[in-house]
Amino acid sequence: MAARSFFLGLRRASNTKIKIGANSDSECFFRSRFLSSGSSQNECFDEETSNSDGKDDLKSRIFRISLPKRSATNVIQRWVSEGNQATVSELRHILKELRKSQRYKHALEISEWMVTHKEFVLSDSDYATRIDLMTKVFGIHSGERYFEGLPLSAKTSETYTALLHSYAGAKWTEKAEELFERVKQSNLSFNALMYNEMMTLYMSVGQVEKVALVVEELKRKNVVPDIFTYNLWISSCAATLNIDQVKKILDEMNCDSGGSDDWVKYVNLVNIYITASHLVNAESSTLVEAEKSITQRQWITYDFLIILYAGLGNKDKIDQIWKSLRMTKQKMTSRNYICILSSYLMLGHLKEVGEIIDQWKQSATSEFDISACNRLLGAFSDVGLTEKANEFHMLLLQKNCAPTNASG
Repeated sequence: MAARSFFLGLRRASNTKIKIGANSDSECFFRSRFLSSGSSQNECFDEETSNSDGKDDLKSRIFRISLPKRSATNVIQRWVSEGNQATVSELRHILKELRKSQRYKHALEISEWMVTHKEFVLSDSDYATRIDLMTKVFGIHSGERYFEGLPLSAKTSETYTALLHSYAGAKWTEKAEELFERVKQSNLSFNALMYNEMMTLYMSVGQVEKVALVVEELKRKNVVPDIFTYNLWISSCAATLNIDQVKKILDEMNCDSGGSDDWVKYVNLVNIYITASHLVNAESSTLVEAEKSITQRQWITYDFLIILYAGLGNKDKIDQIWKSLRMTKQKMTSRNYICILSSYLMLGHLKEVGEIIDQWKQSATSEFDISACNRLLGAFSDVGLTEKANEFHMLLLQKNCAPTNASG
């Protein structure tokens, strides 16, 4: 789950432009395989030109294709044959929207059109997108072969990161580590995204001890960590209850000159979470497996994912994660409720805070813990968020959950 929230950076525009011939072996292989699945131009004529919504532009025509087997390439060809233009910026925008809609086959067809028309000068990001789309449509091996077939000049930080993302998503640890070694030996400059991919992989396969090694490499290369890097690093330490290291990371974040308001909010939430959830250092790093399919380590990781999105102000993601966790039938603990309560409270969503209190009180598996709420009140006050603490205090009173003055 975490992995999917870290790769939006692949969509950013790149200023570096590369032009590659369309007749390389890898291009020919994928083009023949790809175009063979397209339908005839007449097959989708009525659908693509229907104009019930009042719009008749290229994007509208492509999005009116309802079946994956029908060809976006034919739509573009017809559009151009009518005397219209299909600019590279427009095609990139349509491709991006298709990816958002998970229409990967049509998105790949647009990418293919861009490659085969030599008037388009493709960017690093365009080639990275092709790797991602080939992986989704044809499988990881196809994306891998396409990457290996690129000339050296096209093997950039963007395309390396795209391939690593494919490996990480499939949890192909050995392949990812081999590629990461190539990255370390290259003279390319990478941002935090590449390292976040490796950290996400190690978290997803339970090799949390390797996260610190990735952080070491990141620092050795003088790469600036972002908030996702810190979240993964903190999550790995919290998963083994290495709370002293968590506090050191928070101190580092506070000293980071690039810290934003989101970072301050995130740091405050982590401090609140540790205090209110009574996380303490474990005498042993061994964590006991829960009865169901989710482990204690995973629960802490999900908690920090909620905290991350709270720091970024993304309520929709918080809603999705909490709904997913409630559907696991796993026994909730007071820590999980404290995490979601503090996140909603930080964002000022008092209605949701009240709903979480009701859920907690009605839970058949986790008794409502007023002492944890007391700690949450104290933790908000300790970081200077007295107004939030007062709002929470009043809400508890309204719910007939009178807190005490003690915060322990």
